[in-house]
Formats: sequence, C-alpha cells, structure tokens
Amino acid sequence: MFKTVITSALAGLLLAAHAASAAIPVYGFFVKNAYPHDPQAFTQGLVYKDGFFYESTGLNGRSSLRKVELATGKVLQKTDASKEYFGEGIALVHGEIDWLTWTTETGFVMDAKTFKEKRRFKYKGEGWGLTSDAKAVYMSDGSAFIRILDPKTLEEKKRIQVTADGKPISYLNELEMVEGELFANIWGQDVIARIDPASGKVVGWIDLTDLLPPARRGAASPDAVLNGIAYDAKGKRLFVTGKLWPKLFEIELIRIQGR
Repeated sequence: MFKTVITSALAGLLLAAHAASAAIPVYGFFVKNAYPHDPQAFTQGLVYKDGFFYESTGLNGRSSLRKVELATGKVLQKTDASKEYFGEGIALVHGEIDWLTWTTETGFVMDAKTFKEKRRFKYKGEGWGLTSDAKAVYMSDGSAFIRILDPKTLEEKKRIQVTADGKPISYLNELEMVEGELFANIWGQDVIARIDPASGKVVGWIDLTDLLPPARRGAASPDAVLNGIAYDAKGKRLFVTGKLWPKLFEIELIRIQGR
C-alpha cells in the first residue's frame, strides 16, 4: 500500500527543543514499500547489507541476533543470547557485528557470517543504539550524549552532546549512519533526529506520526514503539520499523518545514 503522510506536529518534548525562528527542517514521509516483519521481534538494532537485514532483538530470555530476508521477513539465521542479557543495538564493522546489551555493561563481537562470538568488550553504563561509518563506532546510552568508539578496540575516545538550538535531546536510541548524518530514534516518540556527528547539532527532524497507528502495533503494547533504522547506501533506500511491529517500511523523506 502506498500513501503520503505529511504532518508538522511533533511531540511536545521536541517542539520545545527548537524555536520557530531557528527553523530546523522537519521532514514528512512517503511510504514506497511495506514488508513483513516478525511481530514478536522486540527490535533493538537494524542494519541493511547486500540484500539482507541484520537485526537484534531485546528482552531477557528473548534476545537474539538475526539475518532476515527483506521481501518476506523470514529469519534465515539466528543466534540467541543467554537469558541474563538484554540485547540492544548492533553495528556491522569490517566483517564483524558489534552487539550491545542494556544494563550488563557487556558487548559482543560476533562473526558476521557464522554469528559465532569472537570476543567481548566492556563499557560503563547502559547500551542502547550502535552504528558505524567504518572510521568510528557511535553508541547511544539513553542520554543526550553519543559515545564515539574506536572501531578496532571499541574503547571510548570521546563523546558529543546532541542538542537542538542549544538544548540537549535525551532518550537517543537506535542509530544509523545515513549519508554522513547520524539518524537517531527518540525513545517513545514517533520522531527521528538527524544529527551532525561532528557538532552533535540536530539538523533535521523526521516526523513519522501515523506510519503505523498504535492499534496495529504489537497488540497495542505500550512498548511497541518506533525503533529500527536501516539504510541501503547503494540503493539509497531508507527503512524503518518498530518493536513488535508486523511491518517494516521503506520510506522517502519529504521536507515540509524549515530552511
């Protein structure tokens, strides 16, 4: 089903973050394609590569790393995390998948082909989202800060604070690098922030209100929020989904407001 959705109303949290005079651009969306998505998948991380999605799911006892077929949503390969781990974001880096966990301060480096664990890494605090541009790995922890990690050692090198007109934007969740910008889900909101990774400034908002009505999300679970961004750099395709969503969408962005 194809449809165009253009809305200018952002959640109150984000509207308060920028004044009209600043005119941070706001983007609506056009749905180009909709694909099946496992409605039991508590999506935490999403990456596209060579025609497939790599997806991490959360919840203790249900966390997994998966390779998923785009057209059908079929899980082609899967490994489960031990039940003490709550899976979070992932990043594909040089033939490996870096995989965060939520509160156990432990990450896994998995072989991208076999899904076998190669080694582990440590970090302080919570793990939320993860992405990479090959030169660096970017990690969110639910705060307004994004950590920048060395892609080989995964040691933290520095942090940037994400701001909109000087005001910090918290609850940064799943991350994706798109044409040199960091795209970040804002937990609990139908909004994606477009972030300049050098300065941390929000350079655009993507309003995904009504992409999938709440009544159609995971039996209307309050946890079935927008979460999951993947980008096909070769095909210039942007994909989004959510936790417990039965659909994954390919969307095209349409600027509707701002400079």
